[in-house]
Amino acid sequence: MLVTLVISGLFIKAKADARKASKNASNYRFIYPKKGVSNDFTFADEAMPINDMRITRKMKHTLVKNSYNNLQSYILQEEAVKLFPIIVPILKSYGIPEDFKYMPLVEAGLKSGVSKRGAAGWWQFMPGSARTYGLKVGNGRDDRYSIRRSTIAACKYLKELHAQFNSWTIAAAAYNIGEIKMAKAIRTQGEDNYFRMHFNPETGIYVYRIIAMKEVIERPELYGYKKLNKFSLQPADLMAFN
Repeated sequence: MLVTLVISGLFIKAKADARKASKNASNYRFIYPKKGVSNDFTFADEAMPINDMRITRKMKHTLVKNSYNNLQSYILQEEAVKLFPIIVPILKSYGIPEDFKYMPLVEAGLKSGVSKRGAAGWWQFMPGSARTYGLKVGNGRDDRYSIRRSTIAACKYLKELHAQFNSWTIAAAAYNIGEIKMAKAIRTQGEDNYFRMHFNPETGIYVYRIIAMKEVIERPELYGYKKLNKFSLQPADLMAFN
């Protein structure tokens, strides 16, 4: 009889703890710098999982790193003014979600020249990959520095990645880590949700950085920036960047 009462008491306590945990989880949401702002973070209309402390912590950390207090630069906003009128129509023509316009700002926003691995340009193509997607590299010409040509090449590659993985978020991460390593990660981890997967530090934060860049550019006041009044520039004014 005593054993039955003890087991019954433990069962009731377990149920109460489960209800409490469930209630706490359902009340948990992402944390924005200010209240009253939507708690939906998305990339290419693919939502980030909510009620996950690890994901929230990574997102908040990335937003803080891109805030004016830490970056102290308006260069990225100014680059967006120059790049977006050229990039957005190309993305649209290839059926690539507009959120990918933020990728070049993450890839090469504050960089100059060639990376240690040999990647260059706004979309950080390696020479071999650049040639694979129609860019000329060598003999005094490097199309990786042409916004228009390199964006077209990036669109071709991104369409292939999406066709392979059926997810724009995974396609973005695969752009960083490579399709072979991404396929292996999905196979070994038995998971195809980027946010719940484990990668090297660079790839593991890559999509978070794109989403943070999107937030900072679209709602700069929340992150210590002033809204630039230069978005009236037209593509015709930017032909020198093509």
